[in-house]
Formats: sequence, C-alpha cells, structure tokens
Amino acid sequence: MGGPKALARTPSGELLLDRAVRTVRAGGCARVVVALGAGADEARAQAQTLAEPGTTVVDVPDHGTGMAASLRSGLGAAEGLDPDAVLITLVDLPDVTPDVVTRVVGEGPHDDALRRATYDGRPGHPVLLGRVHVTPFVESLSGDEGGRRYLVGAGCEGVPCADLATGQDVDTPEQLGRAR
Repeated sequence: MGGPKALARTPSGELLLDRAVRTVRAGGCARVVVALGAGADEARAQAQTLAEPGTTVVDVPDHGTGMAASLRSGLGAAEGLDPDAVLITLVDLPDVTPDVVTRVVGEGPHDDALRRATYDGRPGHPVLLGRVHVTPFVESLSGDEGGRRYLVGAGCEGVPCADLATGQDVDTPEQLGRAR
C-alpha cells in the first residue's frame, strides 16, 4: 500500500481507519477497540473517530512480528471491557458495510457465539467471538497467521454475506481506487 493501511484514504478521502470504525458502530457495536501499529502517531493525529466516546485505542509496539500481535493487544483491551462477545475486523475491507456487521453479530445471547462472514463460501471478516472463545483464540495465535486454525477447529459458523459485499481486502492504491 506504500504505508500503513489505516492511513490510506478511500476515493472520497475518508481514512480506512475512520471508515472501519464507523462501519462497526453503524452495525451495532457500541464500544470499539482500535489496535494501532505502524503509523500509530499519524493515525491518532489524522483519524476523526479515535476520540469518540466508547473508543479505546491501544498501541501494538511489536506489530512487526505479525497479525497475532495486533489481535492480542486489541483482544486484551476488549476483555477489560467485559463484553459478551467481540467482533474482529480489519481496516483494509472498504466494501464491508454495517449490514455485514449486523448480520454476523446476529441475535444474542452471544457468550458462546463463534461466527464469521463468508463470501461465496470463502471465510472472511468480520469474525464474532463469544466470551468463552476469546482466551483460547488468543492462546492459539502465532506470528502472522491469525486465528484461522482455532476458528476451523472450534467449528466456526459461516454467515453468508456475498449479497452485501465482496469481503476483499485491498493491498494496493489501485485496488483501493476500484473498491466499491
């Protein structure tokens, strides 16, 4: 992307970071934890959503070790808020809408929920972890792999969302320019 993805802007000029926070809020998440790694100081200076009530920002000083570091930091901060469940999403999914978030969150209770968006049968984000899954999920994390093995092994429910979005992440400015 040429820099931290959180600082990339959509064709309309919105920071991907702000877009992601607004999407999960509009999808029903009252509290949001943002894990910032590369470009954290710039993100704090540029993002409009980080100072909103209900937003917690955590630094990921070891972000260079892989995705697991960001997940551990974010989930650690979320656990401190004592939620029934946590929703994990990525900043580089510009076509994921609040409707996707709402569908994945679904109806409660959420304590033992384990669901993730799927796009034409392909697993994607967001991912909903009920409280009983958070600790074992974190314990399964390693390097840049994320929690895929845990989700498969624990029988994660797929929630079809291809009618709402593609779920494609963007890795280049050109892809971001083409995102819907």
